[in-house]
Amino acid sequence: MRHRSLLILTTAITAGALTLSACGSRDDSSDGGGDSGKTTVVIGVDAPLTGSLSALGQGIKNSADLAAKTANKNKEVDGVTFKVEALDDQAVPASGQQNATKLTGNDEVLGVVGPLNSGVAQSMQGVFAKADLAQVSPANTNPALSQGDNWAKGDLKRPFETYFRTATTDVIQGRFAAQYYYKDAKKKKVFVIDDKQTYGAGLASIFAKEFKRLGGKVVGTDHLTVKETDFSSIADKVKNSGADSVYFGGQYPEGGLLSDQIKGAGAEIPLMGGDGIYDPEFIKASGTKNDGDLATSVGYPVEELDSAKTFIKDYEAAGYKDPYAAYGGYSYDAAWSVIQAVKKVVEDNDGKLPEDARAKVTEALKDVSFDGVTGKVAFDEYGDTTNKQLTVYEVKGGAWEAVKSETFKD
Repeated sequence: MRHRSLLILTTAITAGALTLSACGSRDDSSDGGGDSGKTTVVIGVDAPLTGSLSALGQGIKNSADLAAKTANKNKEVDGVTFKVEALDDQAVPASGQQNATKLTGNDEVLGVVGPLNSGVAQSMQGVFAKADLAQVSPANTNPALSQGDNWAKGDLKRPFETYFRTATTDVIQGRFAAQYYYKDAKKKKVFVIDDKQTYGAGLASIFAKEFKRLGGKVVGTDHLTVKETDFSSIADKVKNSGADSVYFGGQYPEGGLLSDQIKGAGAEIPLMGGDGIYDPEFIKASGTKNDGDLATSVGYPVEELDSAKTFIKDYEAAGYKDPYAAYGGYSYDAAWSVIQAVKKVVEDNDGKLPEDARAKVTEALKDVSFDGVTGKVAFDEYGDTTNKQLTVYEVKGGAWEAVKSETFKD
């Protein structure tokens, strides 16, 4: 992984220490690996650290933490020590909003990585915007977060200047999935199910529209409720519909059970979903062999990227208890984008943090560009990633295996 050269600070700064400002604080202890006398900048993290989606949330937290540790080790910003404050939203919007309020109340926080869920992000955006505090999500894919509620009508308007993401949107992911199902997997009759949540319903709608545009037929639709476990009535509807495939907009806890029960009802057809089901827990949730099920996820497989070799090595060396999971690389890149924005702000202000550091960091993020774990990291005019790489994964032999990766083109 290539990082830009260290910032050369003005000679007016003595002993490499930064002048204190309204944001950031002088750290006079060596706790957490920081050097005495340095300014502390906190990167907040919001993710589901407990509950059914904790496998993804812990990967987000650990990967952001690794970015902070790497910046400190490399002295990426002279005189600055980065620390991470991670809060658990349990995938609940109200908890996310409370966490956003807590993070904005800490003057040391100059950027936030997260959340995982698009619905949680909706509850946080306004809080961050009022405080000029930038958030960079490694996982949100709902288009409305960055392009406004009327995005489907072609009326794109960025709701919050403080919102960015390193994951591509469902406008891309949903269409990519439909094209694979119709053109590559040769599926013509799909049954579409969603979990009624912001992410799942939005993704399923985009998929269905594209599938029909290509010439496929949606033979049925239904909805399930998050945290329920009995989907037998839906499974029967799928079997009786004559569908040759299922598309599910939702997360892996329900997705794995749904796949299991559809097959148990006698419909031996594949279930496909988005990045929300791309996790080993999807396979574990099913008691029936689900080889042939499919998922799309943002980017190329991290393990196959030359740009990710250092990240993988350093993550393993750090000894984190949980894997980096589906969004580890994107979380590292999200945290690194905040670090690079802080670096630019310090450089432009004669080696110290300005009084309006948060607003300046948000502005600097718009022009951030670097070679990250997941490839080139940069943001467009809506705060969306410019990286439109995606991958289709298939369950083979009880494990996810990449079957197609490409850069999406209309």
